[in-house]
Amino acid sequence: MTDTVGAGTLLAKKPATLPARPYFSSGPCAKPPGWSAEKLSTESLGRSHRSKIGKARLQYCIDLMRELLKLPDTHRIGIVPGSDTGAFEMAMWTMLGARSVTALAWESFGEGWVTDAAKQLKLDPVILRADYGQIPDLNAVDWSHDVLFTWNGTTSGARVPNGDWIADDREGLSFADATSAVFAYDLPWDKIDVATFSWQKVLGGEGAHGVLILGPRAVERLETYTPAWPLPKVFRLMSKGKLAEGVFKGETINTPSMLAVEDAIFALEWGKSLGGADAMIARSNANAAALDAIVQARPWLGHLAPDPATRSTTSVCLTVEGADEAFIKAFAGLLEKEGAAFDIAGYRDAPPGLRIWCGATVETADIEALGPWLDWAYSELTSK
Repeated sequence: MTDTVGAGTLLAKKPATLPARPYFSSGPCAKPPGWSAEKLSTESLGRSHRSKIGKARLQYCIDLMRELLKLPDTHRIGIVPGSDTGAFEMAMWTMLGARSVTALAWESFGEGWVTDAAKQLKLDPVILRADYGQIPDLNAVDWSHDVLFTWNGTTSGARVPNGDWIADDREGLSFADATSAVFAYDLPWDKIDVATFSWQKVLGGEGAHGVLILGPRAVERLETYTPAWPLPKVFRLMSKGKLAEGVFKGETINTPSMLAVEDAIFALEWGKSLGGADAMIARSNANAAALDAIVQARPWLGHLAPDPATRSTTSVCLTVEGADEAFIKAFAGLLEKEGAAFDIAGYRDAPPGLRIWCGATVETADIEALGPWLDWAYSELTSK
């Protein structure tokens, strides 16, 4: 039995094959294939994070991140509280104010940094905005300013195309919220002074912990500039006028969850077994290509980010012809009830649509198996 909708013919019959792992949430994201709690190392649990084993596991996690990302020794890696938000706000509160600020916003998290810079820190930033699915004019950025931006807009499906627009001779610092970009794109670390991310995106790790990466220019800023506002303890990266190097050697500012650390280590070891970040990037690209093939074959589906050069390959946001918020809620609900797809409704502040994670921990076969289920859900809701 078929049902014709618009220009396409959709199967009304329920598909026989489910995705083996229907975890398409854009955060927290799917666990790595083969993951189970029983496979996590537990020797550090119940021990102080400042014990020999605690420090060793934290340092090992940092070392794995450096190895997989091919991060130069000039850049420091710290595990900090508050997920990506905590890491980015730590960077803003400790380094901004030394010079003028430009903030780029084309989705909800970028707007959050605008709010922090303008209303909390009262820095009167230059604001460059774009609608969901678009990005601002990157050529309009003044690199005498410190510049805040999201590398990959998790809630809009739009990203910067590369790092070419970041000036080599910049006077200001580049602050990249790269939470859904790290391990999914080949990031130009010489262009990035500050980068932040969280394990629960491309690694499929647990939440509550952020990662702060500082280049040498960011360290110089910290050591030569003191902000005018007070800093809470969890934001303090300086000790006696020098960078608190221990933070970047596994001596976390507050107590970390060693279970979350072990979970991140599992994901990093999985990524290493594949061949490192290059292999993870290839998996994301393959997933995004499989989803794009599904979109191209269906006239009622589209990309919220129309330009492939600035379209996310991780948090892919889709438009659905004629859909409003209630339709999307029902659509996602049908698929969740059938066990075909979990958590694929678009972000609450974005235009009504679908958001399907295509990061490295998702299997391409599961993306391909999702296509007929999208057809079924659409026909179920439009044929009534």
